[in-house]
Amino acid sequence: MTYYTPLTILVLFALFILCALAKENDRFSKKEKRILYLTYSIVAAAAVSEWLGVCLNGCTDISPWILRLVKLFDYVITPLAGGAVVLQFNSKTVWKKMLFVVLSLNTLFQLISFFTGWMITVDGSNRYAHGPAYNVYMVFYLLVILLVIIECAFYGRRFRKQNRFSLFAILVLAIVGVAFQEILGSEVRTSYIALTVCFALLFIHNSEFTQLESDDKIQEQMIRISEDPLTGVFSRYAYTEEVQKYASSDVLPEDLVIFSIDINGLKRTNDTIGHAAGDELICGASGVIESALSKYGKCFRTGGDEFIVIANVSREKAAELVSLLNKKAEEWRGTKVPSLSLAVGYASAAAEKEKSIDKLIISADQEMYKEKAEYYRKAGIERRKGV
Repeated sequence: MTYYTPLTILVLFALFILCALAKENDRFSKKEKRILYLTYSIVAAAAVSEWLGVCLNGCTDISPWILRLVKLFDYVITPLAGGAVVLQFNSKTVWKKMLFVVLSLNTLFQLISFFTGWMITVDGSNRYAHGPAYNVYMVFYLLVILLVIIECAFYGRRFRKQNRFSLFAILVLAIVGVAFQEILGSEVRTSYIALTVCFALLFIHNSEFTQLESDDKIQEQMIRISEDPLTGVFSRYAYTEEVQKYASSDVLPEDLVIFSIDINGLKRTNDTIGHAAGDELICGASGVIESALSKYGKCFRTGGDEFIVIANVSREKAAELVSLLNKKAEEWRGTKVPSLSLAVGYASAAAEKEKSIDKLIISADQEMYKEKAEYYRKAGIERRKGV
């Protein structure tokens, strides 16, 4: 086994690198890092114990009890590598508890076998062989593998379907590596090569999944920021982002139309009926706007009762949509507020080709304020009194 010593050194070096990678990865918590360090230490200890068993086998300069002790450590620590796999899953299931029960029973069995010779026998030339109860150890070993597979299946539920195949492929790699060594005999040492590669791939898989989770959280936060919490339409933040897209363009699309919409009488409703009624008006207005204009553009709530719609329609269509919007507002009825009135202004890029997006918005606002002033004039309301 002249190749086995350098192979073991390479395995240990690879496990050391995995520890370094875990230490350098800021996405892992301190607890997760400790679990990774423990996992790699268990595999390293198992690799060293097996290497010592190979090196000391047939060495007449040592006591047979030392060889027994090395093999005891080997048979205890090797199944723990399966427990190390499950430790990385950070789950709480009955299967995980059963796994650690099996590992504890195996440890107890090995301690008894150390004195009884159930697991190994050592001949006069200090060479060991499997003892009469070695099959009991294999039962424990197979139970560990089975429980790891079950735990892996539960852990895999956390992932998207496209991320599960690689997880099970990694597990199969580890099982095949162990199986080669057990089936082909002592001259083939593949267990710890396979386990080390397995843990390296698990590290990559876990890092990738952590990044995906982080991306999903960022995406979820972006959705929350982009959505107005009261009405469900786009927020002022989303509005600013949308305007920036047009601000960076030299020429505005000819079919670009800005609708500026404001609720008439919201302050009076808040002061006389209450803010719950005011919220009903705001939600009612957003529903009416979405119903009339959402097919043609995006609706943004930019203030308390202020809405902007950025749409792509012709000037003629824009005028039709204003009429449709006013009609839907007239038809609206609330539970706390009987009616809804909107002031609507719009500006078309086709009619104002020399203007920027900001100036187009100002033009739409000006038209809206004209409509609002006309509403208050007809209603005989003095706006300076704040109603």
